Amino acid sequence: MAEKRVVEKRAIPKKKKKKKVSKLRVLGRLLLLIALIVVIVLGIVAGVGAWYVGDKLGKVNYVDINEENIIVNEKVEEKLEGYRTIAIFGVDSRSSKLETGTRSDCIILATINEKTKEVTLTSVYRDTYLEISGHGLDKITHAYSYGGAELALSTLNTNLDLNIKEFVTVNFNAVVDIVDAVGGVNIQITNSELQYINGYIDEINRVTKHKSKFITKAGKQNLDGVQALAYGRIRYTAGGDYKRTERMRDIMMAVVEKVKKMSITQLNKLADKVLPIVYTNISSSEILSLIPQAASFKITDSTGWPYKTEGKTINGVWYGPPITLESNVTELHQKVYGQADYEPSDKVKQISEKIVKKTGLK
Repeated sequence: MAEKRVVEKRAIPKKKKKKKVSKLRVLGRLLLLIALIVVIVLGIVAGVGAWYVGDKLGKVNYVDINEENIIVNEKVEEKLEGYRTIAIFGVDSRSSKLETGTRSDCIILATINEKTKEVTLTSVYRDTYLEISGHGLDKITHAYSYGGAELALSTLNTNLDLNIKEFVTVNFNAVVDIVDAVGGVNIQITNSELQYINGYIDEINRVTKHKSKFITKAGKQNLDGVQALAYGRIRYTAGGDYKRTERMRDIMMAVVEKVKKMSITQLNKLADKVLPIVYTNISSSEILSLIPQAASFKITDSTGWPYKTEGKTINGVWYGPPITLESNVTELHQKVYGQADYEPSDKVKQISEKIVKKTGLK
């Protein structure tokens, strides 16, 4: 099915214009790396002793949320048997406050097929127009701000017919350090991207107090943390915000390739940088249970959702409604969960009708 997307038109940022820190956006695909490092690094160092693993796990910010407050549509749980989905939230906070009051500018669903160990990454676009319990139709990015991980998970579950109970949250402070820690990433820069990347480098340098150099030519080159974050934030070339998610994916995969080649000592240092900024409800015992499986995990697909969407301005605000929610949910379950004849729940059908009525898009 061909995607129909209308990219929101925004003014191109001027290089010398200083923006507020809160407007810096997270480099989303690297967030999955953080979750994977929690498992992979611990798996590698596990051989040196349980006390060592325990010390590493002690660096993670664990939160015990009430799963009874997480809404799941009727009969969905049994339909998803054999799959484990973890939500990765990247929030626009630069502080350590990650519970509520901050938007999840990046949402990645990491779905593990527990039989084949295949991992599928699904990026839910931040402006997607969905129903947030108690707040009506709104951008999915606002769910985390309104009610933290519990409401964000409930929103994903009720709109996409999912059964997500686990999450990992980080802010984008980690991006620069992670890329620098692996020695930079090799990325192909196009002429159109070259027009915008240095404006972002300038801005990020001011905020992070770094002194990264400008990119002076197109082509494949090694980007440091600031340069990589700048590359991942570009959204004004053809494809807009949707193309930005592809850049995020490119950086994440480039980092993963570097991580594969790191020594235990290097991985240990990377873990010490990453683990303290992880906020999750996945317990130490659950993380430990994943260690034996870590080596067999294989990322088989990475894509954005909704598959078909179109920009719509409502009361002066731009949204990205799925066209339609019902058909997009059906396709999601077919592609990610292997359910060829999937029939969306009554709840999804009701929300889908509300979106069509509100936007006129179907």
